[in-house]
Amino acid sequence: MKFIETKIRGAYVIELEPREDDRGSLVRTWDKAEFERHGIDIDLVEGYASYTNRKGTLRGLHYQAEPYAEAKLTRCTKGSFFEVVLDLRPESGSYGRWIGLAFAESENRMLYVPPMCAHAILTLADGTELVNFSSRPYAPECERGVRYDDPRFNIRWPIEVTSVSAKDAGWEDFRDHRG
Repeated sequence: MKFIETKIRGAYVIELEPREDDRGSLVRTWDKAEFERHGIDIDLVEGYASYTNRKGTLRGLHYQAEPYAEAKLTRCTKGSFFEVVLDLRPESGSYGRWIGLAFAESENRMLYVPPMCAHAILTLADGTELVNFSSRPYAPECERGVRYDDPRFNIRWPIEVTSVSAKDAGWEDFRDHRG
């Protein structure tokens, strides 16, 4: 595994190293000791797979507040998507900044998203599947969101957002230090 720092403090693109032979390939997707060597102490407690029918569908921007702030580990297993990470940690040197990265099923890459960073997925292909793991259980009372078109952050999506849930479209403009 190769850990590549991003412009968001504590967020990493993780390049996986497949081993191939005439039968196919095998790729290690999780190694707690390897993560710890890179300063990431995470216990994965829940995992989800989401399938999205149509290109242009947006899921997010989501995060969980304390005491259930969660780290995430994501990977594209089918199709492709653009993932945004938005730093909402006031003490962070990258507070208020965002990054956007494209991921495709043909790549052996994952993304580590630290706690108190919102993230979103915009599908770039029909029939896209995402697998993600979380460090904390889902707690509806701690769920928070940032609207994908909040003018404070001016996120530049690579394609038009054609489908978004009412909940995700209805988040209020972001205000600092909300819990």
